[in-house]
Amino acid sequence: MCEIEKLRNIAFQFIPETKDIEIKPLGAGHINDSFKVTADGKEYVLQRINHAIFKNVPELQNNILRVTTHIRRKLQEKGESEINRKVLTLVAAKNGALFHQDASGNYWRLMDFIAGSKSYDNINPQLAYRAGLAFGDFQRMLADLPGAPLFETIPHFHDMASRLADFSESVKADRAKRVAKTSGIIGEIEARAEEFGLPERLHREGKLPKRTNHCDTKVNNILFDENDKVLCVVDLDTVMPGYVLSDFGDFIRTGANTGAEDDKNLDNISVDLAIFEGYAKGYLEKATFLNETEIENLAFGAKLLTYMQTVRFFTDYLNGDTYYKTEYPEHNLVRTKAQFKLLQSLEENFDKMKSIVAKLKK
Repeated sequence: MCEIEKLRNIAFQFIPETKDIEIKPLGAGHINDSFKVTADGKEYVLQRINHAIFKNVPELQNNILRVTTHIRRKLQEKGESEINRKVLTLVAAKNGALFHQDASGNYWRLMDFIAGSKSYDNINPQLAYRAGLAFGDFQRMLADLPGAPLFETIPHFHDMASRLADFSESVKADRAKRVAKTSGIIGEIEARAEEFGLPERLHREGKLPKRTNHCDTKVNNILFDENDKVLCVVDLDTVMPGYVLSDFGDFIRTGANTGAEDDKNLDNISVDLAIFEGYAKGYLEKATFLNETEIENLAFGAKLLTYMQTVRFFTDYLNGDTYYKTEYPEHNLVRTKAQFKLLQSLEENFDKMKSIVAKLKK
């Protein structure tokens, strides 16, 4: 059976069989494989869920259902129009499940396609402001999500203590025999370890709550309409409990870097304070649920996630490049150095970033 015929059969596990169906690849996601399905004039997104990363698909899908149901209710209460364009809509399989497992063990899901939408990979201050509005509103709507905390789809994903434990183990094991030539980086990471335990200390003191986070706050995870107005936040696989500092910080890490994540020329890398201010302005306008501790540490969140990603890239390098896809032998080391250069820029501009947040919160 050819690939397109397999995809048609999978789609028919969710929708009525028809001869009027077309399936085309959609996007270039790094985790899941996506396809646009057009059947009898209606458009859908069919995705193969990467269950090597998301090991509990039923819980994953239940998370998404809880989140989208709650957001839909919030939009209805506000009297919003075109709600189906402002929140993802899952399509249940014919057996009632929110996924289909094929004969090869792969997991699939179907969602309504949001027509007239677009996303961006590049960023500017105005787009950063709108992204801040999007993620701030997303977290605000989910701040009172009822019931138990969401399932942790990737355990310890933004857990700094866990990441540092993995790092320490990789140094001791020295599987790829790379420790001797990277002692300088090891020292820089170890010297900052206590500082970046701050969120857990604040949590233990009852000052920093765990919220419902997106955990992948990149600009390309926001859909905009034809007038660049925010429609909705997408890619909800990693929505789970966390500190708002992580979500805020991950956008700055990815969006406010003047260089590339794997830039070999470290002179290209610094924090773009105009992007930082644009995002912080939009975020604070919508994230009205934040407490004082959260607001005061937003700038710290930018350092936190950049440090965490430095640790993650370097841990994988020491382990012999077993997690991240690499294009050449030292790719993870290049990534490590690029992230560390960004961290240094964030450290140099930390007082300025704190002042920006303080000014905006008034």
